[in-house]
Amino acid sequence: MAGWSEQRGKAILLPMANIDTDQLIPARFMSTPRAEGYGRFLLHDVRRTSEGEMDPEFPLNAHPDACILVTGRNFGSGSSREAAVYALVDAGIRVVVAPSFGDIFAGNAVNNGLLPARVSEADAKLLTKTLSSGVGTGVADLASRLLLIRGVSVPFQLDDVWRTKLLNGWDDIDLTRHHSAEIAAYRGRILSEPGRFPAGDAP
Repeated sequence: MAGWSEQRGKAILLPMANIDTDQLIPARFMSTPRAEGYGRFLLHDVRRTSEGEMDPEFPLNAHPDACILVTGRNFGSGSSREAAVYALVDAGIRVVVAPSFGDIFAGNAVNNGLLPARVSEADAKLLTKTLSSGVGTGVADLASRLLLIRGVSVPFQLDDVWRTKLLNGWDDIDLTRHHSAEIAAYRGRILSEPGRFPAGDAP
């Protein structure tokens, strides 16, 4: 997974709250090998009409090249399926902007290079108004923690560790390896302490 400091591209509005992971990718598609790509399953049932045809008015159908998705609160709630993030990433989405996210979804997102950009309710309303008249160019900058969409700039919140992981393209294992020297030094220090471990019990 490649790290990044800035994402620039088409931003679209999906004015829906409480989009859960089962909507992001229905469970019936999760037996498909990841190598075949999950992008075609993203919001599979939501983006279709009652007759099963693709709704041309649905934002992701009208703009399949979008990389920034502005949406409602509680995005990614529900089950912990990492495939929900795979579906977004495989469809080209690199940034999701919302007032709140499911906790497990947000962690999975960062581990797969997807930015869960959390904004205030007021800024979410501002961006919704900004994009309600159509798509626009968007920029997400990790250094400044700022979004710029159709000329409107708003800050987003992101944990420092998550920011580091996105900048470097790291998952949890990579992050641990980055601290291998400190881990080794700590291990050496506690092993050298007299009486720390009974004979033969040192790790």
